[in-house]
Amino acid sequence: MDINDWRIKIDAVDDKLLELFNRRAGYALEIGKIKREHDQPVYNPAREDQIYEHVQQVNPGPLSDQAIKRLFERIIDETRRLERELTEKEG
Repeated sequence: MDINDWRIKIDAVDDKLLELFNRRAGYALEIGKIKREHDQPVYNPAREDQIYEHVQQVNPGPLSDQAIKRLFERIIDETRRLERELTEKEG
């Protein structure tokens, strides 16, 4: 395989990642709605720690556990932003 073949493979993975990131965000927004209905705080540091522990446990590499944690920190930050926007829209 040449470099272009590998790039095509990477593009296909990126497309799938986008699909999965957006699906994950949608699920998180649904959880946020349920939390608001029950007057529970949206931000839950203990749950975030569980997420980090889980993804590090199932990480097959070659990314390090720290790299995985940094990636998920960004994903969770974006989810929180979406939840804040939804809360503001709902008033």
